[in-house]
Amino acid sequence: MQGNGSAGTAASAGQVREQILIVLQAWGMAPDLAAITAGLMAETDLLGIDSHGISMLPAYEDKLRAGSLKLDARPRVVRDGGASALLDGMGGLGYPVSAQAMNLAVDKALEHGVGAVSVCNSHHFGAAGVYARIAVERGVVGLVTSSANGVIMVPTRGAMPMLGTNPIAFGAPAAHNEPFVLDMATTTVAANKVKVYDFLGKPLPPGWAVDGQGEPVTAADSAMQFIFKHPEGGLTPLGGTPAMSSHKGYGLAMMAQILGGTLSGSALAARRNVTRRPGEPDDVGHFFLALNPDAFRASGSFESDMDDLIDTLHDTPPARPDEPVLVAGEPEAAERARRREQGIPIPTALATRLREICARAAVPYLLD
Repeated sequence: MQGNGSAGTAASAGQVREQILIVLQAWGMAPDLAAITAGLMAETDLLGIDSHGISMLPAYEDKLRAGSLKLDARPRVVRDGGASALLDGMGGLGYPVSAQAMNLAVDKALEHGVGAVSVCNSHHFGAAGVYARIAVERGVVGLVTSSANGVIMVPTRGAMPMLGTNPIAFGAPAAHNEPFVLDMATTTVAANKVKVYDFLGKPLPPGWAVDGQGEPVTAADSAMQFIFKHPEGGLTPLGGTPAMSSHKGYGLAMMAQILGGTLSGSALAARRNVTRRPGEPDDVGHFFLALNPDAFRASGSFESDMDDLIDTLHDTPPARPDEPVLVAGEPEAAERARRREQGIPIPTALATRLREICARAAVPYLLD
């Protein structure tokens, strides 16, 4: 991978995990919570989701320095109603509370058939798919949604951004195949993917971002300004334009907002950001649903039919012989295997920022 015109480096997953861990601990995060967070972030990089792994550290440092992120926070259970629960993230990073919530939802599903857990008062939780993978690794179906702090998605027919990327992830285990794991933003792309293009100095495909007049923006640095700095412009809903069914992406973003934010009583960023005072937490909400297949049918039969379903899709005649039909989760699984052998790429521009973070945190840089 390239950054600022020069080749970057590659680091092992262990190095990436350790780098994140020592930075988080230097920032004041408890060792057990930092270990959970570092593991999930490194796993995200292994899966090839570079926009949500170690590259998030600069954004987290900004929030920490602004006083809106409490890294010494420890999640707590607020409500527990048998098959449901509500957790309070206490203003900390979203990884520990989300891992706790997904595992709690799975525990409840194994006992009751269904488990649903909401999270309030949280922050960014990384890639939604890593939590769906927690569910499938424990043999259940998982659904994950989240609200967002950033107001960057322009609704269909709108002129200003009103929603976040509001991700949705869904996972289902199979017996022999890789599990089906869908992980998607409800915008055409995630904002952090634009960030990666900016790190790499690559132009954006037309239709990812728009300016204040709704015109496409293809320069990644300009798109970053519209997404993160300017009040106008932003990302398009999934579909890109009304002619390409952007109303569907808009509707999915609303669904994620309702389940992730409204259900847990978390803030609607478009309203809250108007009156938000400096240092107040993001109050992002998440939602985790787990379904135990054995509560609906004979044990093992769901996974067997999942194999049949996936194999049937694999049998689809490909449009190009060298590009077979895949299902969601398989590209990430292949990338994880490749990166375990070849390492996780660290673009030069990102490495520069990480070195600066390490210097400020008084910890060594480990990724050379």
